[in-house]
Amino acid sequence: MTEPAVMPDPADPRLTRRVAGVDQDGRAVEATIVVERPLTLFLNGQEIVTMMTIGDHPDWLAVGYLLNQNMLRADDVVTAIDHDDDTETVVVRTEARTDFEAKLRKKTLTSGCAQGTAFGDVMEKFATVELPHAARLRTSWLYRLMRAINTAPSLYLEAGAIHGCALCREDEVLAYMEDVGRHNAIDKIAGWMFLRNVPPGDKIFYTTGRLTSEMVIKCVQMGIPILVSRSGFTAWGVELARQAGLTLIGRARGGRFIVLSGDERIIRDADARIVAEEDRRARRKGAGDDG
Repeated sequence: MTEPAVMPDPADPRLTRRVAGVDQDGRAVEATIVVERPLTLFLNGQEIVTMMTIGDHPDWLAVGYLLNQNMLRADDVVTAIDHDDDTETVVVRTEARTDFEAKLRKKTLTSGCAQGTAFGDVMEKFATVELPHAARLRTSWLYRLMRAINTAPSLYLEAGAIHGCALCREDEVLAYMEDVGRHNAIDKIAGWMFLRNVPPGDKIFYTTGRLTSEMVIKCVQMGIPILVSRSGFTAWGVELARQAGLTLIGRARGGRFIVLSGDERIIRDADARIVAEEDRRARRKGAGDDG
C-alpha cells in the first residue's frame, strides 16, 4: 500500500500570521504572511550555521543541509536529532566524530534566496556523481504532476512569499516541502529521503524556483536524474546540468516546457495542445518572481 504524500499544512498556526494593514485606497485590511525564524544547526556539538526558515520539519532540514554540504555521508549513522523551540536550535548527533572547523572557513555565497552558502568541498563530490542513464520522464506524467502540485495544499496559496519543492515518482507526488528559500525546501526533502532510506535513481524533482547552480548541484548530489521547474534557468545551472548528465526542464507551465539538458530521458507520449491552462488562482511562483 502506498503511503500518503507528505504535504504542507497551511492550517498550522505556527507557520503564518495575520497582520493589519491598509490597501491602495487607504482601507483597513488584514494579510496572511509567512513566519520566518532563525534555526541554528549543531553537528556533534559544533555550530554549523544559522538558517532562516518557516520552522516546520527542522529534523529533515538539518539532516538534508548536512548531506548537501558533504558534512554527512550516505553511510553515516545518525544517532539523535534534538530540536528545541525555545533556543531555536537543532542538534544532530552521529556515531562518527566530526570536526569541520577548517571546512567552515571556506564558504561560497550561492544564488539561493537571500544568498545560500556552500562550504568547502561541495564541487568535489559533485564531480564524482554518476546519474542513472535509464531514468525516464513521460510527458503524460509531467503534466499530471504539475496539475497535482498546483492544486495541492500550500502555504503559498495561503500567504505567498514562499517556494515549494516536490519529490515525485512517475506521476505520483511523494513529498512536497515549502520554505522561504528553495534551498531550504530541497534540503528538507534530502533529509526526508535519508531518514527514510528513499532511493533517488527513479525520482523526479520539481521546484517552483529558478534553476540555478545551487539547485542543480544539490539535485545531482542527491542522485536524482531529472529536475523540473516552472521557472527559468541560469547559465551556470545549465552548464553544470550538462556536465553531470542531469535532465533539466524549465518554464514548465500548462502544456509548455523547455529542456536544456538531458532530453534523451524524455518520452513525449502526450499532446501538449490538449493540456489545460493553469488556473490563475493555483499558480505557484514563476520565472518573473523573486527568490
